[in-house]
Amino acid sequence: MKHNFGAGPGILPHEVLKQAAAAVIDFNGTGLSLLEISHRSSEFEAVLDEAVSLVKELFSVPEGYSVLFLQGGASTQFALAPYNLLPDGGKAAYLETGVWANKAIKEAKFFGDVEIVATSKESNFTYIPTNYTIPTDAAYFHITSNNTIYGTQLQHFPKSPVPVVCDMSSDIFSRTVNVADFGLIYAGAQKNMGPAGVTLVIVKDDLLGKTGRKIPAMFNYQVQIEGGSMYNTPPCFAIYVSMLTLKWLKAKGGVPAIEAENNEKAKVLYEEIDRNPLFKAVAAVEDRSRMNVCFVSENPEHEKPFLKLCDEKGIVGLKGHRSVGGFRASIYNALPITSVYVLIDAMREFAEKNK
Repeated sequence: MKHNFGAGPGILPHEVLKQAAAAVIDFNGTGLSLLEISHRSSEFEAVLDEAVSLVKELFSVPEGYSVLFLQGGASTQFALAPYNLLPDGGKAAYLETGVWANKAIKEAKFFGDVEIVATSKESNFTYIPTNYTIPTDAAYFHITSNNTIYGTQLQHFPKSPVPVVCDMSSDIFSRTVNVADFGLIYAGAQKNMGPAGVTLVIVKDDLLGKTGRKIPAMFNYQVQIEGGSMYNTPPCFAIYVSMLTLKWLKAKGGVPAIEAENNEKAKVLYEEIDRNPLFKAVAAVEDRSRMNVCFVSENPEHEKPFLKLCDEKGIVGLKGHRSVGGFRASIYNALPITSVYVLIDAMREFAEKNK
């Protein structure tokens, strides 16, 4: 058995994989593969409708918001958010908490002025900045809720005088959020919601159509809303797997239930890291991510042998990002707590052997 701690594409529920595999051969008794049916067919339209409905139900999306399933990953949304929300000559505010926030900042500069209200770059993003002021003349304030590379996470979302735009790619559906506190939420699916290839967008309708610029159809949220996420052929398979994953989440008790599981997984793993003399967490305690647990060896020479031990125990995806090194245990929704205990046992065994 493999214990998949990979940062993304991340682990998916086994039952979802089985259903998706069957649909590749014969989708819902049609005699056709899901990969070859028309996206305009009633069968696929039902899939998309259910996926949208599940997002609205699980996240309690209020009236006045639209749910989209788009292509291009969250990296495309780095540009589409300002393209659709930042008026010509306007200003947007950004909180710089890591690589992905920095990339979003670079894209926004193509469309207007960008004010970085705070950054933790000087510490290699080991904490989330606080005590900053959000400018009231900004069109929106952009944040990244969870930073996969550095293992930091906003534990509380800031109160903002302007609409909040949030990249939730790596912790979407992992915890309860109040959608009404945001103007725009976007997330690549491949951490907690489905496979790579589709991106979720939840946008407040009354923010659109105010930039004063012409936007090409594929990049225009309003056009995508009017087309029901099908202005062009959507990523049907990725949407289907996302729908199955959302159904799985609903059956488990929804977001509150999975949040409790995620909190417990993070709690026991951080406790072991703090207790074990051979390892050390890298993120500030108050900003520790409950999705990506980043830690290092106290002795750098232990890194390779520990990864070798993990490999022998079926623990995969633990190597840290190249920019920070060490280890990164991504404990997304579908990872069972039993896998976390396998990792903890490996850490204890390694410590015993290397006293």
